[in-house]
Amino acid sequence: MKLQTLNDIFFSIVEGKQERVMLVRDATQWVPISSQELYRDVAGTARALSQWGLTKGDRLAILSENRLEWAVADFASLLLGAVVVPIYSTLTAQQVAHILCDSGAKVVVVSTETQLEKVLSIRNQTAVERVIVMDPVETAAAAPMQPLMREGLDRDGELESRARTVVADDLASIIYTSGTTGSSKGVQLTHGNLTANVLNSLEGFDIRPGKHISISFLPLSHVTARHADVALLYRGVTLAYCPFIEQLPQALLEVSPTIFVAVPRVYEKIYSQVEQKAKGFPKRSIYNWALSVGRAYSPKIMTGETPTSLSWKVADKLIYSQVRARMGGRVEIFVSGGAPLGKELAAWYASIGIRIHEGYGLTETSPVIAINAPRAHKIGTVGRPLSNVEVQIADDGEILVRGPSVFSGYWNRQEETSNAFVNGWFKTGDIGNLDEKGFLSVTDRKKDLLKTSGGKFIAPQPIENSIKLNSLIGAAVVLGDRRKFAVVIISPCFPLLEDWARANHISFSSRQELIAHPKVKDLYEGIVAEVNRGLARFETLKKVLLVPDEFSAIDGILTPTLKLRRKAIEERYRKQIDDLYQEAEVPSLRSG
Repeated sequence: MKLQTLNDIFFSIVEGKQERVMLVRDATQWVPISSQELYRDVAGTARALSQWGLTKGDRLAILSENRLEWAVADFASLLLGAVVVPIYSTLTAQQVAHILCDSGAKVVVVSTETQLEKVLSIRNQTAVERVIVMDPVETAAAAPMQPLMREGLDRDGELESRARTVVADDLASIIYTSGTTGSSKGVQLTHGNLTANVLNSLEGFDIRPGKHISISFLPLSHVTARHADVALLYRGVTLAYCPFIEQLPQALLEVSPTIFVAVPRVYEKIYSQVEQKAKGFPKRSIYNWALSVGRAYSPKIMTGETPTSLSWKVADKLIYSQVRARMGGRVEIFVSGGAPLGKELAAWYASIGIRIHEGYGLTETSPVIAINAPRAHKIGTVGRPLSNVEVQIADDGEILVRGPSVFSGYWNRQEETSNAFVNGWFKTGDIGNLDEKGFLSVTDRKKDLLKTSGGKFIAPQPIENSIKLNSLIGAAVVLGDRRKFAVVIISPCFPLLEDWARANHISFSSRQELIAHPKVKDLYEGIVAEVNRGLARFETLKKVLLVPDEFSAIDGILTPTLKLRRKAIEERYRKQIDDLYQEAEVPSLRSG
């Protein structure tokens, strides 16, 4: 039977009859969940939702960290034809209220007492009729989810018949974009949109039922993580749920996944930790030697081969295997998505024997547009477009897409929906190009391109990715739109900077005092000057602004998926930025 809806995908997962379709962590161990147990939990939850009046087209919101109950609430709603509205657990009460009001959600499923209190504080602003809580919380304001799950039938014919009435064109989800520009829109994705992507995104990957395990730790409220989980479950991969990112290192050691799906920020942190551990003699010399060996064999790595030379085996034992051990030691497939990985970071991983399959997509495309597959892989690109997706490049360089996974429109925003398309093609807002072999490269976000007062265009993301390769950098933001030259704001990696300062006998009593020290300024200007050597003259960064803050999603500087909000950064540091440009003379940074 042709699979056309996410309900078809769910039944396919259940029919796989796996004993370990999922893993959940209790106080002492990882507990397996069978496909039959998953069916029972979903059926019980769906039956309760139906009895409360949730019906086709109604919206149900999920406000939770990654856990079994998230998937149960998702599948249960979809079987009823309801529309799922994921909400980041890190959002404030008022941000949650905006999504609940805009979507008109009737039911909210929350994870913990903290999330419950968040919803209750703004419930009177919304149309919410029912609240369900996953944790065992003593409250009359919400229904406990665990008893609902336990009341499910081993086979529910009535529910299955109802689920089969859902068709591909029915709305499955409204996903609110994280909004790097500050505005958040509800992206309408149908069952057909999401299913078409699930069926095609992993073409060419050797993923067989019962062979693989993956950890679900990227927030399921983001389309990349939710898609990855469903696609992997459909392929028979066991999912282990990790609710909080700080639990990931331990989960990796305990679960030993064979598939690792992460955003670039996670790969950057692993790289920084390795760089830091390799400091000092003789560690640094051994590390540099191992990297030189790895670089020589990188072309083989990118084709999926494992070198067999003695030098490679020694380097692998001393360095490469130690990095893999941090990720559980068994990962066979590494995937990156959600943001640009950066060619230099991808090359570093290749030099230690790790081939990262970088993909590209947007919420509006369900999400995958292109991905580097095992037999079609080119470093520095995001791979070839999926077989059911068409890509073309507009005259101004914008990437245009069409295909069955492209969204049906923005919720309650007809004008913005119309503006998102040109002649039937979705305008991604990204700048890129297709090479002669069909590999897609993404340069930057169109709205992020900086146009200097001299008329030159600068793509900030590749420059920022180069700067972030230095472990002393926490975050880097390149600015310069409508200005004479480009500058960079740097948030240092303060733990490493503080270690460096003590090693160099620099005393300080605060971060502000630390970044104001002449030697620290000289250190970071040297890092930027080294990056400048690889840039065109008009791209070079003329000034460096060090800030004493660590950027986070909590303060609104990063999105929940850890992307920079440039406008928020410019607003926060407007005076310091203006001061940089008001200086009469602009001495060039030293060349390194």
